Amino acid sequence: MSKMKVNLAGVELKNPVMTASGTFGSGTEYSEFVDLNQLGAVVTKGVANIPWPGNPTPRVAETHSGMLNAIGLQNPGIDVFCDRDIPFLKQYDTKIIVNVCGKSTEDYCEVVERLGNEPVDMLEINVSCPNVKEGGIAFGQDPKALEAITREVKRYAKQPIIMKLSPNVTDITEMARAAEAGGADVLSLINTLTGMKIDIQRRTFALANKTGGMSGPAVKPVAVRMVYQVANAVSLPVIGMGGIASAEDALEFIMAGATAVSVGTANFFNPYATQEVVRGIQEFLEREKVEDITELIGIVK
Repeated sequence: MSKMKVNLAGVELKNPVMTASGTFGSGTEYSEFVDLNQLGAVVTKGVANIPWPGNPTPRVAETHSGMLNAIGLQNPGIDVFCDRDIPFLKQYDTKIIVNVCGKSTEDYCEVVERLGNEPVDMLEINVSCPNVKEGGIAFGQDPKALEAITREVKRYAKQPIIMKLSPNVTDITEMARAAEAGGADVLSLINTLTGMKIDIQRRTFALANKTGGMSGPAVKPVAVRMVYQVANAVSLPVIGMGGIASAEDALEFIMAGATAVSVGTANFFNPYATQEVVRGIQEFLEREKVEDITELIGIVK
């Protein structure tokens, strides 16, 4: 049987398929549909130092081949997460990656430090949060801010750090290099593209927040392009995501240079999506007589 193991900064995953933050909760909602033991990793919903209520409703709107969301990173905070969600995930033979959010560098570092002694494998830092001290621009939209927060988070982190890049920038490779310079161990991309929808019957915005993050199949070509650019610009492993709904989609990202992939929006319309992607990749390797998945990483130049 072809080998499916991949390595992210010293953390070995049984296969390259994981969940995208914010689309899978902390696994509890999906555990009756998906055998979490089959996944390379579960990436949790964003966790902050204190509970966040999120944005007002409506917070989700469908678009052609995708969706917009403005959930606002609603979460119960780090205390509840450590008491409730980590023990649940530890029941399964899968890696645990915690997505961390915050509104200031201190917020992030507080959560990262708290997780230092918890049995989790990696931390994914969501730098698409608005930096309240810089007038609301996301940490991930300014290379200097991105490098600075990466360096600061690394000072507190005991686990490898994944910096999750925002696509809402002029040059994604500039941001990737900034995160690498700050000491990131892994990069993940893309986060959602900023979009808007108007409800013409109500003559107002479809989302209470006016804008939201666009995800789903419609963003995949943009995501594949950015993953390819980043994989060829830095020496760090890359986790690719953005519109993955099938093994074919996942393999595009891997051939573009991703070591692992995350399935996100597809979970909403097909709760079995992640395990179907795992199975489909395995079948492709067998059919194409590829002995090891790593042979395909970045094969397209």
